[in-house]
Amino acid sequence: MVVIRLSRGGAKARPFYNIVVADKRVRRDGRFIERIGFYNPIAKDNEESIRIAQDRLTYWRGVGAQASPTVERLIKQAASKAAAAPAPAAA
Repeated sequence: MVVIRLSRGGAKARPFYNIVVADKRVRRDGRFIERIGFYNPIAKDNEESIRIAQDRLTYWRGVGAQASPTVERLIKQAASKAAAAPAPAAA
């Protein structure tokens, strides 16, 4: 089965996670199929804390990939941030 999950990176005590599509049998930080975003839990106010490529997320869900519970929470969090952000004005 294909899953969408977090893969840890970063230094000790400074976590950084890639949101990846991977085979369920592969270890957490091992081989993955595609990187579709990232999550930085210790981002400062002016830094981006989460980014997810919505088109790739939609594709992978369409072909049967299942997101982990944590990634589901992050997807909802990113969607609420995108909805709360003001839309850019058309020139």
